[in-house]
Amino acid sequence: MITSKEAAKIAVDAMEEKKAEDIRIIEISEITIIADYFIIANGSNVNQVHAISDRIEELLAKQGVHPRQIEGYEHANWVLMDYGDVIVHIFDKENRLFYNLERIWRDGKQIDKEAL
Repeated sequence: MITSKEAAKIAVDAMEEKKAEDIRIIEISEITIIADYFIIANGSNVNQVHAISDRIEELLAKQGVHPRQIEGYEHANWVLMDYGDVIVHIFDKENRLFYNLERIWRDGKQIDKEAL
């Protein structure tokens, strides 16, 4: 089984491969027990949001990591992928601005991919 840090890196790699915009990694392990990392990004349209989430699911499945739950895939304005210690949020631009998860989780530590 891979670590949450390794799973987060795989998710970010998948996002970059599919040209996700404004990828943010927030380490939340010191402020909550719900997860170790939130990864937030957005796509420019429904097809891109689907492609990003599909690639994340594909790459993590190759490592034996499967989501507990995926919400919002059908409409693709906010896809939430729950991998336990890694929570992935993929938005369209409008909903990302509206929900502003970075502000809500500002007590978490924003980290660069290199820190993973």
